[in-house]
Amino acid sequence: MPTERPGAVTFKGQPLTLVGPELKPGDKAPDFTIIDQSLQSASLHDYAGKVILLSVVPSLDTGICSAQTKRFNEEASRLPDDVAVMTVSMDLPFAQARFCGAENIDRVKVLSDHRDASFAEAYGTLVKELRLESRAIFVIDRDGIIRYVEYVPEIASHPNYDAALDNVKSLL
Repeated sequence: MPTERPGAVTFKGQPLTLVGPELKPGDKAPDFTIIDQSLQSASLHDYAGKVILLSVVPSLDTGICSAQTKRFNEEASRLPDDVAVMTVSMDLPFAQARFCGAENIDRVKVLSDHRDASFAEAYGTLVKELRLESRAIFVIDRDGIIRYVEYVPEIASHPNYDAALDNVKSLL
């Protein structure tokens, strides 16, 4: 039975439960299986040897999630090719593809966890009451060790973009 963390986050002030562990810097990054926009499986192993920024959002069809993805897409264009920037949500791959096309998202790999919440349960971002991802950021070094974690306490708030990006740059 996965760990439950009642009241770990709020949405517009309402306490919610996160399912899965609370990861910390220094932890080995858990593997996961999610799907890309062509319905192919993707996992952490696919990005071995790269610095990874994982941007986790509830739904791309909301303002903050859209802004978060656009910001990291813009920032990714200034990072070297050995940095993988990914957005993970429970949105269907078809909705993700539509969003990426409409918003010109071309540097961030947008991946769906809708099938079995593998990522959400491994990274502790599954909102039990909503079956959505909570807002979070993870930075993983080339050796698969988590170097930065931010579980955004209020889902309707932005993450600390600068802290996450500074952490990525410190690993280059």
